[in-house]
Amino acid sequence: MIDIKLIRENKDLVKENIKKKFQDKKLPLVDEVFDLDKKCREAQLNGDKLRALKNEKSALIGSLMRDGKKDEADKIKEEVSKYADEILKCEKTYEELSLKIKEDMMLIPNIIDDSVPIGEDDTKNVEIEKFGEPSIPSFEIPHHADICARLNGLDKESAGRTSGNGFYYLMGDVARLHSAMLNYARDFMIDKGFTYAIPPFMIRSDVVNGVMSFEEMDAMMYKIEGEDLYLIGTSEHSMIGKFKDQIIKENELPITLTSYSPCFRKEVGSHGIEERGLYRVHQFEKQEMVVLCKPEDGMDWYNKMWSYTVEFFRSLDIPVRTLECCSGDLADLKVKSCDVEAWSPRQQKYFEVGSCSILGDAQARRLGIRMKTESGNKFVTTLNNTVLATPRGLIAFLENNVNEDGSVNIPKVLRPYMGGKEKLEIK
Repeated sequence: MIDIKLIRENKDLVKENIKKKFQDKKLPLVDEVFDLDKKCREAQLNGDKLRALKNEKSALIGSLMRDGKKDEADKIKEEVSKYADEILKCEKTYEELSLKIKEDMMLIPNIIDDSVPIGEDDTKNVEIEKFGEPSIPSFEIPHHADICARLNGLDKESAGRTSGNGFYYLMGDVARLHSAMLNYARDFMIDKGFTYAIPPFMIRSDVVNGVMSFEEMDAMMYKIEGEDLYLIGTSEHSMIGKFKDQIIKENELPITLTSYSPCFRKEVGSHGIEERGLYRVHQFEKQEMVVLCKPEDGMDWYNKMWSYTVEFFRSLDIPVRTLECCSGDLADLKVKSCDVEAWSPRQQKYFEVGSCSILGDAQARRLGIRMKTESGNKFVTTLNNTVLATPRGLIAFLENNVNEDGSVNIPKVLRPYMGGKEKLEIK
């Protein structure tokens, strides 16, 4: 949510930003908020004036009563009573207008950074840099489901019976490899100075509304029937929510956290759920990084965070690239975002394995997260980034480390988590 001062002082900037995001249907909201805000402040001002008059008149009543001027005091009491009624009307108007303003403001997208490329959708995203040489082996790379099957590591048929499409059982060495990657990701981020956390896996609606847009929530999240609780789609939601309505001392910033969680997603939309493999599923596990910092430090942290993900995947012998998200591909709360994509030697193209975002003060403003400074309280900047989301990360690992005989090489960094194994052999 943007600062309403932007609409008061520079409506054109807000409208131009909406146009850059190709959301012209939201343009009328800017003028609506401008007009509502004017009426809202007028109601507040009128209420303050009436309140001052009421207090002034009320002070006279006691004095008149002491002087024995009861009739005059009674007349003033009637005036005071009328003031009280008018004050209540002003307060009601103010509350109703404030609520409508908040509803509209929640729909107006955040101001994107000047460096964001302009484009309607993800087809206009821009490659930034490649890391590692994409290789195409002399043998045909099997589908990741087949690699897992040869290792007796995947059972989607049983998961279909227990849970339906979009779920899976990982078994044996593949399950262990899955956990090894997550454990390595945890320790990788701890070594970067991040504090490890395991958050709640369910959050209330006020936290959901604080961390994401309504459209995202409806498409992503599972609601617990009969409860004001949602299953998280990423631990970022819980981790940012941890600081709801908190005032953080300036010298305590930056706060750098790395969190593990299972994630649950409806995956509503055109992509659908993959029938055979593990690329798009209803549940997965994730190691995330979350940073709260001063506004002036936000971009420095943004660049550090995506570079950590690149470093992590390169340590697993996986070539990656970074892709700048264009304006139309940015969620409404984001200022700037880039994807980290892993090389798929089977498909001979890159696919997304992580996403890094800076959100300015949008989440902090919605959730009331401030820092205490000498000049007063200010909203913090929030950032989030994927270290590892698996099984998607597992897919990238298997394709880039499988051998012609179906065995899978284990890089040195993962061997301590795999009991020293250097290779997974076909069962």
